[in-house]
Amino acid sequence: MGNPGVVVAALLAALSVCLLSVPAAAQLRRDYYANTCPNVENIVRGVVQTKFRQTFVTVPATLRLFFHDCFVEGCDASVVVASSGSNTAEKDHPDNLSLAGDGFDTVIKAKAAVDAVPQCRNKVSCADILALATRDVVALARRPPLDGVERERKLPQPTFNLNQLTSMFAANGLSKTDMIALSAAHTLGFSHCNKFAKRIYSFSSSNPVDPTLNRTYATQLQAMCPRNVDPRIAIDMDPVTPRTFDNVYFKNLQQGLGLFTSDQVLHTDARSRPTVNAWAQNSAAFERAFVTAMTKLGRVGVKTGSRGTSEPCATFSARRWSVSGGSAEDRGGAFCRSLLLPPCSPSSPHLLFLCSCPLRRSISWVVPAQASRKLPRSTDLLELRIIK
Repeated sequence: MGNPGVVVAALLAALSVCLLSVPAAAQLRRDYYANTCPNVENIVRGVVQTKFRQTFVTVPATLRLFFHDCFVEGCDASVVVASSGSNTAEKDHPDNLSLAGDGFDTVIKAKAAVDAVPQCRNKVSCADILALATRDVVALARRPPLDGVERERKLPQPTFNLNQLTSMFAANGLSKTDMIALSAAHTLGFSHCNKFAKRIYSFSSSNPVDPTLNRTYATQLQAMCPRNVDPRIAIDMDPVTPRTFDNVYFKNLQQGLGLFTSDQVLHTDARSRPTVNAWAQNSAAFERAFVTAMTKLGRVGVKTGSRGTSEPCATFSARRWSVSGGSAEDRGGAFCRSLLLPPCSPSSPHLLFLCSCPLRRSISWVVPAQASRKLPRSTDLLELRIIK
């Protein structure tokens, strides 16, 4: 592994930039808040560390939120704005519905903590807070056990080939090397089964299973994601080190363990294979490339001066979620979600509930055994594993 301090310091330079409400002549600079809110980085870091201790989901959720925000109309925090009236917001586009609530909650809590300091109130943009939080979650994950519906198809799809990936990233000023480095964000987080089902069941008429997929891994995926599986089932994207930000992603590709077509193609295509092989052997080289790519990503479509609009971070809307045997809707700005995790054995799937509050009222649900549970009003974070 490379030196964590070097990567963290580099990410500080990469992501500590002002993305909104910047005088046009000033453009981007690291010390923009030196006089208006000098302690902003420590405040955001403290919130992120607290969220990280509560749930590891904070890491992939925040990282994905940053990527999805920057890739659609630039890094302006528009992905966190809620739908209103007849306007369907960016975060409610189908490509963004899988974004975990913990990423949004991280931004909300960090913004609240910053605004709690009188000197900082309404001085730090949501976009900057998201950028700082992203820097911090990547640093934490490296430590041993670490705009609307019309904007369709502006995010890379799991089925993309190298030409499609390269073209989409190039449209955002990112090189093929940047694209390969940023793809390694898939070393963290989860994916729902429907995102890769075609690879393991109906790849082609002659090959039901994608031949580039490791055979043993394909069998495991079929066991975890059987046909007509519950759409809430999710699995780790990195089957080896899913809770560590590292270069194992590239080693996995060498073994045919890329979950998406867009992952595995980085190794199967001769044009990108040398980079994959090099970074699989040299984690420090990968980390340097990732920092460079994140720096460039953080500047995609940056709105300076009078460009863009100002929206409060807290204009999120809660999302409906359901569980087997019943359903409930989160209220009062709470972010709740449920995932049906792959079974440890054919008869014991796990149902995982995550709720980041506070709640304005209790939430109740019924599990298959007809046992009911209630969240107390004071619940701040709930994580239940129920064996059916």
